[in-house]
Amino acid sequence: MLLIVGLGNPGKEYEDTRHNAGFMLIDRVSSFFGIKFKRAGKALYGEGSIAGKEVILLKPQTFMNLSGEAVSEFKTKYLIEPESIIAAFDDVDLPLGKIRIRKGGGSGGQKGIKSMIEHLGSSDFRRIRLGIGRPDHGDIVAHVLSPFAPEEGEAVEEMMKKGSEALQTILAEGIDAAMNKFNS
Repeated sequence: MLLIVGLGNPGKEYEDTRHNAGFMLIDRVSSFFGIKFKRAGKALYGEGSIAGKEVILLKPQTFMNLSGEAVSEFKTKYLIEPESIIAAFDDVDLPLGKIRIRKGGGSGGQKGIKSMIEHLGSSDFRRIRLGIGRPDHGDIVAHVLSPFAPEEGEAVEEMMKKGSEALQTILAEGIDAAMNKFNS
């Protein structure tokens, strides 16, 4: 069983914000594979099959900086090792529309990832970083909590398409194959 986590903030006011890029990717994948969500504990989750692998799609409902609480609940309940967890999240250090695949590492300042590392006691989970860009000027918090501009729609759509393909590649061929294909 693999746990695929999309990071974001719950609630209508955050629905289309940059900080919810992880939720957006999980929603796209769940729609494509017909995986329906239900609520349990601190998360929305759905079970299904992708690329021949049994998966749980997870959207923590704890707000970004407490995401690890929800992830830890499912890790414990389903006896999932950190290496079998894939987290998709927004990254201001990547240009808008770019994605990067990583095997593990630090949080890079991303509070949802920091929370996951703390609650899992490990940083050995896989990552799909979704580029939302850094603002030219102004407050970074305001930037990540703002919606994508209409003229960014094409780049966002391409990023979600690539993110979905990257996830399927990770599941079908492994993390190294996905890194070789999508990190160029």
